[in-house]
Amino acid sequence: MIKNLEQVVSMILNSFQDPNSRVRWAAINAIGQLSTDLGPDLQIHYHQQVLPALALAMDDFQNPRVQAHAASAVLNFTENCTPETLIPYLDGIVSKLLVLLQNGKQMVQEGALTALASVADSSQEHFQKYYDAVMPYLKVILVNATDKSNRILRAKSMECISLVGMAVGKDKFRDDAKQVMEVLMTLQGSQLENDDPITSYMLQAWARLCKCLGQDFLPYMNVVMPPLLNSAQLKPDVTITSAETDDEIDSDDDSIETITLGDKRIGIRTSVLEEKATACNMLCCYADELKEGFFPWIDQVAPTLVPLLKFYFHEEVRKAAVSAMPELLRSAKLAVEKGLALGRDESYVKQLSDYIIPALVEALHKEPEIEICATMLDSLNECIQLVGKLLNEGQVRCIVDELKHVITASTTRKSERAERTKGEDFDADEGELLQEENEQEEEVFDQVGDCLASLIKTFKTSFLPFFDELSIYVTAMLGKDKSPEERRIAICIFDDVAEQCQEAALKYYDNYLPFLLEACNDENSDVRQQPDNVMAYDNAVSALGKICQFHRNSIDAAQIVPSWLSCLPIKGDLIEAKVVHEQLCSMVERSDSELLGPNNQYLPKVVSVFAEVLSAGKDLATEQTAGRMVTLLRQLQQTLPPAVLASAWSALQPQQQLALQSALST
Repeated sequence: MIKNLEQVVSMILNSFQDPNSRVRWAAINAIGQLSTDLGPDLQIHYHQQVLPALALAMDDFQNPRVQAHAASAVLNFTENCTPETLIPYLDGIVSKLLVLLQNGKQMVQEGALTALASVADSSQEHFQKYYDAVMPYLKVILVNATDKSNRILRAKSMECISLVGMAVGKDKFRDDAKQVMEVLMTLQGSQLENDDPITSYMLQAWARLCKCLGQDFLPYMNVVMPPLLNSAQLKPDVTITSAETDDEIDSDDDSIETITLGDKRIGIRTSVLEEKATACNMLCCYADELKEGFFPWIDQVAPTLVPLLKFYFHEEVRKAAVSAMPELLRSAKLAVEKGLALGRDESYVKQLSDYIIPALVEALHKEPEIEICATMLDSLNECIQLVGKLLNEGQVRCIVDELKHVITASTTRKSERAERTKGEDFDADEGELLQEENEQEEEVFDQVGDCLASLIKTFKTSFLPFFDELSIYVTAMLGKDKSPEERRIAICIFDDVAEQCQEAALKYYDNYLPFLLEACNDENSDVRQQPDNVMAYDNAVSALGKICQFHRNSIDAAQIVPSWLSCLPIKGDLIEAKVVHEQLCSMVERSDSELLGPNNQYLPKVVSVFAEVLSAGKDLATEQTAGRMVTLLRQLQQTLPPAVLASAWSALQPQQQLALQSALST
């Protein structure tokens, strides 16, 4: 639709003027939907038409439904909007929404609250200008909307207050925050009904207040945590019947989701699961935000969340539990390191790690969703980095075996997808789905590479017996039939082995060096040409440089060192670039014969690399390395025959010549 968006937007906005209020409502609904589905294109190109039209629609006091819906569409629009796009319209929109907040109709007030929350969230610190005008109205609703009929209104006021607080920051919000939290504490202490929608809003509001206030939130944790743990520990409300009968499950009940497994039909009450998922997300959020301050709660939270790594009724619950694992370990580790852990020492971190990591590995083995597999690997990687050598050999063995299983399962799934493309009914929609699944698979491989990198960096040469087992999987990823992403990951893994294990890695060179050379020199390969794979290329060059540096006697240096030089400079991975260009500098300083070549034949290339690096400012070399390059160039000016220098200079682009002249003259 993006091709025809101008016509579509124009047609819909014309209907904003339709005499029939139902048509106006439908037009606003269409703009809201387009804002969600075609953002941010719609926001970037049509904000000048859409936002004023929505602001005008909020003046339709004869039709509160239209007003409320216009406010809701502002929410849809601002969710995909940058602050820069919004700023020119903020005065008008905020003043209109404030008028709606004071409207007698609850539906209109609810729409205005949700829109204000989104506007604040999207405009961030730019919302400070409106804070003093907006916050009093929000607090009035929070304090006074006490009737059961006003529950959602009150819930939305909490949401709005907490998002406004996060947008404007702690210093501006601090005084009001105290008052707001007093109301929330009173509300939390009251007997809310089990399915009260306010519970979920309250859990999220507390977490946002924590994000806003940071460590200043700690005094409220004793109030917040007990009900939060209760929500996280909710048992799923499940009804099981025979698939043949509908007797016990009301299939028309929107709050119940049914799935059929074999000859059983399972009904699950979704509201319970959503509350549970929200609570688990909030626990993760508190651990992340409060770091060592969360330590007192770990002994209750860990046994709550670890079993939920295998909670197959609800993906969001699993995801939240998975994300929380490294946060719990980090909290424990920091508390012990800072002496805040009440007499506990490193053995406590070890004990927690022994509980979390095997559970995470086991859950990964059974996880049915590819996307969650990738998240689990990401969490596992963070855990490995946090606990390091506290991992024992048995745990490393389990992790390595699971990584083998993940690679094998992923490769099998990719082969099955390739087979699906050959089917008669394969079409474009199916192709799009396959591409999405393959992208998720790439993410899994990426995370496997990160886990291996962490293990190699932690255990260095003592990890090599495990790497011997994995090597066959890694070399398989370098095959010509593999994706550029897989090849990049395999090169990075070998790069880590070469860097971390030095001499001990020598035995792998015969196997890996041909792949590295190919990755460096094949001008037509995906790895070389595609910008998406520039990191793989840079890592290959860096790994090859380390081999030239540490293992010169084990390679055909006369061939490989010039091959390495031909790949310079590298410009994608700025960390590797600084390392590689510093290495080049050192080699020129000691007049490396293989680098400069017979009769200095590679010197023009060296000068060209120096010129490119110096013309890039501070990106490609440290200040110290750049200074050394300038010194070397000045020396070359003094010592080399003019013809050699003229040849080197002539190979440069005009802007590089200027950069070089500038560097040499200062």
